[in-house]
Amino acid sequence: MYKTFRNILLIGFLLAFGFQYETQGQSYDEKLYDAVQWRSIGPHRGGRSATAVGVASEKNTFYFGATGGGVWKTTDGGKTWENVSDGFFGGSIGAVAVSDSDPNILYVGGGEKTVRGNVSYGYGFWKSADAGKTWIHLGMEETRFVSRIRIHPTNPDIVYAAVLGDIFKPTEMRGVYKSVDGGKTWDKTLFVSPTAGAVDLVIDPKNPLVMFATTWEVKRTPYSLESGGPGSKMFKSTDGGENWTDISTNKGLPSGLLGIIGVTISPVNSNRIWAIIENLDGGVFRSDDGGATWEKTNDDRNLRQRAWYYSRIYADTKNDSTVYVLNVSYHKSTDGGKTFKSANAPHGDHHDLWIDPNDNMRMVMADDGGAQVSFDGGISWTTYFNQPTAQFYRVTTDNHFPYRIYGAQQDNSTLRISHRNEGSGITEEDWEESAGSESGWLAVDPLDNDIVYGGNYGGLLQMLNHRTGAARNVNVYPDNPMGHGAEGMKYRFQWNFPIFFSPHNPKVLYTTSNQFHRSTNGGQSWETFSPDLTRNAKDKLGPSGGPITKDNTSVEYYSTIFAATESPVQQGVLWAGSDDGLVHVSKDNGKTWENVTPKDLPEWTQVNSMEGHPFEAGGLYFAATAYKNGDFAPYLFKTTDYGKTWTKIVRGIDAQHFTRVVRADPVKRGILYAGTETGMYISFNDGADWKPFQLNLPIVPITDLAIKQNNLIAATQGRSFWIIDDLTVIHQLNDQIAAKPFHLYKPQDSYRIDGVKRESKTAGTNRPGGVLVYFHLQDSAKEELRIEFLDKAGNLIREFSSKGIEKDTLKYKLGANEFNWNLRVPDAKGFEGMIMWSGPLRGPKVVPGEYIVKLTVDGKYEQQSFKVLPDLRYEASQEDLQAQYDFLLQVRDKLTETHEAIISIRQYRDKLNALATEKPGQRRRIEPIVKSITAIEQELYQTQNRSGQDPLNFPIRLNNKLAHLNVIVGTGEWRPTDGAEAVRVEITRQIDVQLAKFRDIEKNQISKLLDINDLSQPISKK
Repeated sequence: MYKTFRNILLIGFLLAFGFQYETQGQSYDEKLYDAVQWRSIGPHRGGRSATAVGVASEKNTFYFGATGGGVWKTTDGGKTWENVSDGFFGGSIGAVAVSDSDPNILYVGGGEKTVRGNVSYGYGFWKSADAGKTWIHLGMEETRFVSRIRIHPTNPDIVYAAVLGDIFKPTEMRGVYKSVDGGKTWDKTLFVSPTAGAVDLVIDPKNPLVMFATTWEVKRTPYSLESGGPGSKMFKSTDGGENWTDISTNKGLPSGLLGIIGVTISPVNSNRIWAIIENLDGGVFRSDDGGATWEKTNDDRNLRQRAWYYSRIYADTKNDSTVYVLNVSYHKSTDGGKTFKSANAPHGDHHDLWIDPNDNMRMVMADDGGAQVSFDGGISWTTYFNQPTAQFYRVTTDNHFPYRIYGAQQDNSTLRISHRNEGSGITEEDWEESAGSESGWLAVDPLDNDIVYGGNYGGLLQMLNHRTGAARNVNVYPDNPMGHGAEGMKYRFQWNFPIFFSPHNPKVLYTTSNQFHRSTNGGQSWETFSPDLTRNAKDKLGPSGGPITKDNTSVEYYSTIFAATESPVQQGVLWAGSDDGLVHVSKDNGKTWENVTPKDLPEWTQVNSMEGHPFEAGGLYFAATAYKNGDFAPYLFKTTDYGKTWTKIVRGIDAQHFTRVVRADPVKRGILYAGTETGMYISFNDGADWKPFQLNLPIVPITDLAIKQNNLIAATQGRSFWIIDDLTVIHQLNDQIAAKPFHLYKPQDSYRIDGVKRESKTAGTNRPGGVLVYFHLQDSAKEELRIEFLDKAGNLIREFSSKGIEKDTLKYKLGANEFNWNLRVPDAKGFEGMIMWSGPLRGPKVVPGEYIVKLTVDGKYEQQSFKVLPDLRYEASQEDLQAQYDFLLQVRDKLTETHEAIISIRQYRDKLNALATEKPGQRRRIEPIVKSITAIEQELYQTQNRSGQDPLNFPIRLNNKLAHLNVIVGTGEWRPTDGAEAVRVEITRQIDVQLAKFRDIEKNQISKLLDINDLSQPISKK
């Protein structure tokens, strides 16, 4: 009682004097911190694509649209891909079209036709007139899902779009649209109903007045997918899409309810039309009279299984008997559609195919692995391991050093990936498959980083021991539900059900269905310790996918616990959020539960993520989504009193940016991060206000966030993983910093790990080694900007200047800046044309300890301290590292001394030879001197080397042998071996012999002929 009263008094005191810690600083100008950037780490393993197209006149140029990841282009035949929509738009792409008459003109429609459980909408139409370099927005955002764009073969201003519309609710923005002014204005020329949109659209290339379109009645709800209805039809136009005739009941077509329909026209024979039709009596149908009559040619279910996800058909461009149908495999017929042979592009689950009108061997496929190119008619394809377009459901990390990131990639495996390495990029060598499969959460055993638990659909819960490769399935209740609705399940496990360890007891593993479960023995047995914490909506638990084709993968299983967590502050405080809009809390480790759903959380809203408050035992933040109800509004809530009261915290977030995840900074109270369908937001005042935190992150759905070691990691749905390497800058922001003419942020303590940051089209971007220094400038330096690194005693170690030091000029800009010091002291001096074999001149890294960085702007300075931390992969002591540093410093200094002598020898030789020419009488005196110093140079350095491989022919000399010790001793974190020390002493002795000879000649002979002081001055300058 006393403690409670005391806390009330304290809170009152703080409020009275304005110390509202969590609501300080509503916002800061992004220019103060925008040098802090997102880094794409990959993996480069393609995610789903629903659209791809080639350029008929450019053999190696192709485009594809990623579902969530924007538009990509290759100009080297699929060897590498580059995003061309970044900076203009992003998100899910449903259609990409290139003009045949002008390949510089492209049209793009947002939103994917592949309307699976994690479907994302788009942002209307975009156009490029310069092959994707720049784009203009054509509007039509409310189209949401665009499934086809077709361009007139000779007039690129005439363009058509098949608009599926908002699949979550009835809308008038559906049907076929036409523009005759290059997309400036659009007319709707075909409309069936508010629940049926256009899904396929083809133009007769021989007669562009003739067109076919199909419409599809499709709806997605939070608990079901419905494909088919009276609005599913096929149409034909003979006047360029101005008017349309319903041909759905023409002779030979199936009767009864229709679903999705794909249609194609043979470019060789305009009368030959094929369709792939979802119907109880569906299959492949062909017309040889322009659509007037039809016959079924094939009803193989392999071509029409899971129809809503596929149902695309393509006529060959050179043979009117050849046709392709896309499904899990793709199927090719050479007899007019009667029989088919199956094949697969590298990934499978095929969604779009473009065949070159001039060369039917040249094609590009869009599938669940991105896009792949073939130049031999599908015999071979390019790889999809060069596209960072993976869709991830969740993200977590481990305690490995350096830590690894875990996630489940849609229609692929789970994986763990290093967040940094000592190379120049994050490649396939840095990641591996992990536990579970495509849709699951992952949880790493807190006591063993190699024991991982992963989920998947069907309630699968798998343990994987990475160390041994042993796997074990530890499902709570291993009843395979495939093909069934949720109504008959003992426990309802969603496609993406939670799995996590207790932050207080590393032996406790939690998972959830419609109830809470836990295990203390690695899944050998499970305790179910909650009632049903959902609405248990019986009318929403039936089979999904009808009315023609069922689709029950547990994506649509409803009334499940979709998000859950345990308080990081107080053990036994458990939270559950359901996908049907309920929030429950237990304060007694699950013995009793209380429904604490916020009153202003709409019914049937999915609680997508939960975050226990890092400083309040009764605190929680959660993000919810209602987009599958047709509501795209953001929903973020917080409580600090176990859910008795809630505050909705969405001010500043765009009204259409529905929220997927919220995370609280564990270091700086009041800083929150939110991921939405359209990007990132940050709050500096505990959610009272939000502002964009996009920085350089592309527009992409953010599915999850994790914070580790002051890094912020984002899982995206279409652009793989991204990471911010230093949140400490965000932690330090305050009003005083914002008002200063310049400011140096305190650097994050940094590990002694190497690494190179280099952009690549085929690898993730690595974190640079060393320390990252951030500073802010209001105005440019009038004279000089200087950065210096000092030891804790103030002794200078390294310096950089805008005036340039040894040809190294410090570059900066107004606003926020990032500077990277690799923790190395200056290199040994080299000389022009030097060829070395495994003999780097690099200076050693400083030892672990405290250091100072100093920023000077026109004579005024600020300085901050930071720590250099040891590389935890090594067991070296501080004394070992000091010995290594001293050794390498001795090597560096002796190399510098050696190379300065060689530089002097070369200068003296040039001067002496010139003097001999000028004064022939001196030649007999000069020649022996030149010969002697040349012999010394040749002992110190192999002068015959002229190319990198020459040392294999001309043996290396003393300087190279000494420099090689930089490799031997400088690898890893170790005390120098006795052998290395013996070699250093011996080579140094031999070098010193030669240097002594040179100094003697210099002093007693050369100085009599030349002014050596004048020549040596430039050498000694640092």
